[in-house]
Amino acid sequence: MKIDLVTIFPGMLEGPFKESMIKRAVDRGLVEINLIDLRSYTRDRHRQVDDTPYGGGCGMILKPEPLFEAVEDLKSKSEYERSWVLLMTPQGRRFDQQAARKLSGEKHLILICGRYEGVDERVRTALIDEEFSIGDYVLTGGELAAAVIVDAVVRLLPGFITEEAAANESFSDSFLEHPHYTRPSAFRGMEVPSVLLSGNHAEIERWRRKQSIKRTCERRPDLLEKAKLLPDEKSYLEEIMRQQN
Repeated sequence: MKIDLVTIFPGMLEGPFKESMIKRAVDRGLVEINLIDLRSYTRDRHRQVDDTPYGGGCGMILKPEPLFEAVEDLKSKSEYERSWVLLMTPQGRRFDQQAARKLSGEKHLILICGRYEGVDERVRTALIDEEFSIGDYVLTGGELAAAVIVDAVVRLLPGFITEEAAANESFSDSFLEHPHYTRPSAFRGMEVPSVLLSGNHAEIERWRRKQSIKRTCERRPDLLEKAKLLPDEKSYLEEIMRQQN
């Protein structure tokens, strides 16, 4: 996969991709990540990328010319037939694991990091394939949101983590992940559940599944609307909900 991030502050994104597992993915050739300075696509001596809004109002708007030139140039240099252009904006749809999985199937992503009051509307209508927000709050710019999306997408690329690990994560099947424990088995009066020490793998899996259902019901009941439950799991969920009520 190739990922181009278009920003006026490339320095903000240098750190996240030079550490930990993302760096390893880059070093192993699973992904190529490029930081593109939007100002390099300006044509005036002040390298201006923004201007005041027509009709008045506070804040500045990112101009269409440099954004169009940047995306068109990146597409023309790409070895892939399709480039998927994303805009980071509070007005976008909520980014989730399903979106991450979809994007992980693309070969070339271009992420535009919004700034100030946003981008010229002609950028949205003629240049962007999808708009994403990482939450119902406003950041100073789209750089941190872009870093989050890149991290979520890259870790789903083949060879990054095992298929088994990805399948058991939170949100992988409409459930939150079950609790985890490690050594020591007893710590400050708190014991590891005995089933996890039993060696009975079938019982361990049943316990984990029930704990996953319970945790989802308690913390994110909205996820259960899409969950696929076996008859005994439905009964268990109904019992949990009765206890909560």
